[in-house]
Amino acid sequence: MIAETLFHPLIAPALMAILGAIFGSFIAALVSRWPNDQSVMAGRSKCESCDKTLHFYELVPIASYLVQGGQCRKCGASIGHDSLAIELIAMLIGAAAMVIVPDWEGVVAALFGWLLLPLAWLDLRHHWLPDRLTALLASAGLVTAYFRSGGIFFVDHLVGGIIGFAFLWCIARGYALLRGREGLGGGDPKIFGAIGLWLGWQALPFVLLGASGLGLVAALVMARRGGDIQADTRFPLGTLLAFAAWPTIFFIA
Repeated sequence: MIAETLFHPLIAPALMAILGAIFGSFIAALVSRWPNDQSVMAGRSKCESCDKTLHFYELVPIASYLVQGGQCRKCGASIGHDSLAIELIAMLIGAAAMVIVPDWEGVVAALFGWLLLPLAWLDLRHHWLPDRLTALLASAGLVTAYFRSGGIFFVDHLVGGIIGFAFLWCIARGYALLRGREGLGGGDPKIFGAIGLWLGWQALPFVLLGASGLGLVAALVMARRGGDIQADTRFPLGTLLAFAAWPTIFFIA
């Protein structure tokens, strides 16, 4: 009875959307504070411009931003669009996962997306893939793979983790030796390995192909807008891998 209610075609997406917005609020605080060496767990939330402590009704995901017009109620400073975008994406991840796979596999897919989101955002904004977040993604991938697959199929996920890391690590080392400069960040092989733990080795070529396609589209858009693209132009590969990896989980569920 409880399972039927939780996985109702209308109730489940709504519940996961709400949960996603809540997670999104935490993720937004994380990606905002962590690059500035601020703890997301310590202290109450406050306005970064006037240090006004925020009340609970000013921290309701999405709603508070819209009601306040994206501004601090005291000083009128802009809150920034990143927080709203992250909360909306996290909400859509939760809802979409339960619409596509309305059972426990949908919950797992949503978790995968929520764990990828902060890594994708930090790489996009700061070209940084923190080891602790990547380790969390990898650990969750191992646990979920064990309970979802088991037996010989669990080995596919272990192999995926090894191949994912080793493949990009070898490319990064080879590029550095041939060109004399770094071509990939140190976090890229790690996140690809973590994705391999979630999806298994068979999915890795499709993730890499999808990331390459997204990178090509991004480069074309930049060029169309007059951007100067050189051989050493940095693209957030971790972000591209994350965006390519999340939809892939529905094809292996």
